[in-house]
Amino acid sequence: MPEPLRPVQQVRQVLEDSARLSVPVEELADDADLYAAGLSSHASVSVMLSLEDAFDIEFPDRMLTRSVFASIASMAAAVHELLDLTPAMPTGTAVAVPVA
Repeated sequence: MPEPLRPVQQVRQVLEDSARLSVPVEELADDADLYAAGLSSHASVSVMLSLEDAFDIEFPDRMLTRSVFASIASMAAAVHELLDLTPAMPTGTAVAVPVA
């Protein structure tokens, strides 16, 4: 079974499929300005919806900013935050914290 794509790789795939950039995605650094690479505000909405589908997440209003969609790195960071990969503990679960 192939290894699942990491968020940065999936963000790149979403951009490839939906962003209609003037620069090939594989030529962009993770911190490259996507708006300078041709990302329009209309395309950024398409990218957002595609990311929501790809990761089964929903961007909250506080993340609907130009800066979140300005680079591959910023989108991947937002996805990481929304995925919250740490398992949730049931309410009332005690956690032992080591004391130094």
